[in-house]
Amino acid sequence: ELYANDKCNVGGVTLDRDTKELKALTYNYARTERVFFDKELEKDHQFLQSTKPNPNAEIGVTSRSLDETKWVVAYIRSDGPTEYVIYDKPKQSITKLFVSKPKLLKYKFAEMEDVRIPAHDGLELVAYLTRSQTAEPTPLILLVHGGPWARDSWGFNARAQWFANRGYSTLQVNYRGSTSYGKTFLHKGDGQWGVGDMQTD
Repeated sequence: ELYANDKCNVGGVTLDRDTKELKALTYNYARTERVFFDKELEKDHQFLQSTKPNPNAEIGVTSRSLDETKWVVAYIRSDGPTEYVIYDKPKQSITKLFVSKPKLLKYKFAEMEDVRIPAHDGLELVAYLTRSQTAEPTPLILLVHGGPWARDSWGFNARAQWFANRGYSTLQVNYRGSTSYGKTFLHKGDGQWGVGDMQTD
């Protein structure tokens, strides 16, 4: 066994292009996290972490050149559009590429927080809170994802930002039956659609 997580599924793997040896894996309990099995790849990500335009941003590698010397990297934010850059591995340099929605850069958006909520039976639920403001209490909208075999994730959410702009905070809960939290958590939603524990989550 190389790795196991009792709270969530492995979301992706990075393999050596030639040998298919495992170099890293990702999982997402509340935010994207990585486990490295290759020191060189880990150093690359440490460099990318140091160049983030926003300290709260997440890093996504969208593609690599065949010789893996150049990467297209996405800096993902919850309070603005995604920024894409070129990472030159030999030179250890970053070149800006483009921003996904440049017209949004002139606006100020609310940050999304990942929070933990205990259900009535003690089950831990991951949720995402986007506050309209922090100075005083505001009305709260429960923004429920569909599925139920789906999940909410951290990142820019246009509906949450729209509500925040109008004075409403939003809470997005990954209730029992949501995906990526393992088979046990998934099956806790069986027979609960529209009734029972899922409704109280």
